[in-house]
Amino acid sequence: MIKDTLHLRAPGNWINDPNGFIYYKGKYHLFYQHFPYAPMWGTMHWGHAVSEDMIHWEHEKIALFPSKEYDRNGVFSGSALDVDGKLYLYYSAIQYLRQDPENIHQSLGDSYLTSQAMLVSEDGEHFDNWDSKSQIIPVIADCAFGDAKDTRDPKVWKEGRDYYMILGSTWYKEQGRVLFYTSKDARNWKYRNQYRTQGMGSIMECPDLFCVEGQYLFVGSPMEIINDGLEYSAHAICATADFNRKNCELKLSDNYQYIDYGLDFYAPQTTLDSEGRRVIIGWMRMPRAVEESRDGRGVWNGMMSIPRLVEIGIGHVYFPVHPSVDGYFTKEVTEAWESGQYSCPGERPCRIKARLQEGQSLDIGGYRIWMEMGAVKTDRSRVFDNIENHRLTAETPQVGGDCRLDIFVDVNLIEIFVNNGEYVVSHVVYGLGDSVSGEIDGIFAGDEI
Repeated sequence: MIKDTLHLRAPGNWINDPNGFIYYKGKYHLFYQHFPYAPMWGTMHWGHAVSEDMIHWEHEKIALFPSKEYDRNGVFSGSALDVDGKLYLYYSAIQYLRQDPENIHQSLGDSYLTSQAMLVSEDGEHFDNWDSKSQIIPVIADCAFGDAKDTRDPKVWKEGRDYYMILGSTWYKEQGRVLFYTSKDARNWKYRNQYRTQGMGSIMECPDLFCVEGQYLFVGSPMEIINDGLEYSAHAICATADFNRKNCELKLSDNYQYIDYGLDFYAPQTTLDSEGRRVIIGWMRMPRAVEESRDGRGVWNGMMSIPRLVEIGIGHVYFPVHPSVDGYFTKEVTEAWESGQYSCPGERPCRIKARLQEGQSLDIGGYRIWMEMGAVKTDRSRVFDNIENHRLTAETPQVGGDCRLDIFVDVNLIEIFVNNGEYVVSHVVYGLGDSVSGEIDGIFAGDEI
């Protein structure tokens, strides 16, 4: 059984979007898009991992896989819901119109049909892909109600007595939109409404809608929201929202913010933790696979962020680290690091706390962080293996002349939390060194050290 600490990684080969993120029967379940045959995107399955604290993860057997005519070419992203003690898994079902004869895991001409389906698990451990699946929303035939191909990623929740589903889609003028369905029993669904506006990209992926402290928040991943010729053009955003449950009318604020300004973070999903706090995890996109593996997983590509809370500030959404992360980094090793007896990241992830002022900088294994014109800026060019056509630098909006940094360093990932989650910058890295230079307040190791 493959295990991960702090960051959930592909158990081998490929993963992307988190799916079905839920606290269910005393454990956190995180499903994920998974191609089990190669470290690249292909026919999607749902992998499955469980944890008691969102820090220590165990990979389980594949939960969902293609088994029906309507999902024969992929079990795409979706969500999970506890309904009377059973685990309902909702997903987008893919059927190619033309299959590439040289690669059956790809469609020719990007031609396929998408419907929405579900699988019911009695216990969250067993998943009957033969007799427990059903198609709940057929392929949409009328473009006024949705796109036959690009309508996907159902997020389902219960509010009051009713169940709600939000779906991402595209408009005929290549304008992103979201669709709403409702249900009385979480199985039979009725179309209710849709929302579209400028700024939602060409296709809205992985939409999510929830309340934090009485305020609705919308989270989504619009495609082609940045078109500068670099990877990536699709990014995760959030915005405050007004939502009328009675008629499923949605209105978003004019201003949105990126959830993570490193722009590697994508397709996040939220759930409520064991204490009722809203928590979010996203996929960290990796432009090339990692071949060095010491734990038997082989070549792998794709990992998840650490869990983050979602909190409302004055005119701003904050994403501080989840308390379980604080509970993991309990051992200060600053003195051991200064004496050369401890390396960061070394064999395990570490946490660095620091303050940054205008003109100051940090260097973490070749990854640079500095403050310029009141913004926190980063540069990964020395730890990115000369991978072309990707962003090497990032910056936050202005944060002032002095800020606190909480930096989490792992072998292939750096996550920087500015002022307790006011902004976050996360970057995938390759070839990270173990040196740290600059003014730091402390280095902390995980509880296994």
